[in-house]
Amino acid sequence: MAVEALKWVGDVDGYLELVDQRRLPGELVKLQCRGIEQLHEAIRTLAVRGAPAIGVSAAYGLVLAAQKPGGRDSLEHALKVLGECGRYLASSRPTAVNLFWALERVRRCAEEFVAAQPNSGLRDLRRAILTEAHAVYQEDVEMCRRIGENGQHFIREGSGVLTHCNAGALATAGQGTALSVMFEAKKSGRNFTVYADETRPLLQGARLTAWELKEAGIDVVLVCDSMAGWLMKQGKVNAVITGADRIAANGDTANKIGTYSLSILAKKHSVPFYVAAPSSTFDLSITSGADIPIEQRDADEVTSFAGARIAPDDIDVCNPAFDVTEARDISAIITERGVIENPDARSIAQHLAPETSSQKQPKGVTD
Repeated sequence: MAVEALKWVGDVDGYLELVDQRRLPGELVKLQCRGIEQLHEAIRTLAVRGAPAIGVSAAYGLVLAAQKPGGRDSLEHALKVLGECGRYLASSRPTAVNLFWALERVRRCAEEFVAAQPNSGLRDLRRAILTEAHAVYQEDVEMCRRIGENGQHFIREGSGVLTHCNAGALATAGQGTALSVMFEAKKSGRNFTVYADETRPLLQGARLTAWELKEAGIDVVLVCDSMAGWLMKQGKVNAVITGADRIAANGDTANKIGTYSLSILAKKHSVPFYVAAPSSTFDLSITSGADIPIEQRDADEVTSFAGARIAPDDIDVCNPAFDVTEARDISAIITERGVIENPDARSIAQHLAPETSSQKQPKGVTD
């Protein structure tokens, strides 16, 4: 892993350190988030991005919220502040489910602590919240490694792999999801080429994925998004592997805009299409991808490039951040628990059944 996308610095009165991904690859700049307003802005503006990384950051965000309970010293008031701050952080982005999952998990931990130890002090509550946030972080690191191990056999010696957007170390607390599969295949001694889509309009593939793979010593070729179908027709792509921001109960998967098109192209050219994502990315309260909310982002992302205007003034712009790939076009979903071949509602429910209750995943929420 070339860089840590995020880490907590210090004890209960510490802060969250983030790599500012808006500045990569030109500069490696780190932000010190000491309040939830700063973290909200970092998530909203993509200083931190990637569903798992957003979730872990949000968990630490409630530690920041607990540092300033509004001047009162009661546990009940602290819980109220945590609820308000959690809702505020949840408003930063609407599609990736890990944001809401992590906020709900840490909030519930705080409630259970107060119920079990009502005579404790605020510092004890903060300690409990920080411990839970650390657990979310460590589980994410382990999750990344296991996803890579479970999926690395899909990459054959000498093959070509296409990926879209960034699902590497910069998108998680660990070594990534889709890129973890590639890192583990590399560790296994296989040689292969990764074609990284540039991923318009914000170029996460060009700025982040190409940088990560190059740093890891993996053969990477940067391509424009519109080149993918021609590469497949030429036989240069033997597998497509992407991440995910939310997966519905039937396996329909929301990911960075452009992923849906890749799934159609892959099916046309008989190229297997794999999704690598943690089990926390599943939202079983959503029946199908039709119910996944899709974030609409600012028109300037499309009409400007590197600060220069590239489109006519007053032009209408459509800028959805995500699209939805149907489960029928996904060959397999790779999670930290294993692989779901030809995913559907039944196979997904079976895959998640052992830990669904213990994960306490929130209902009806996304990244």
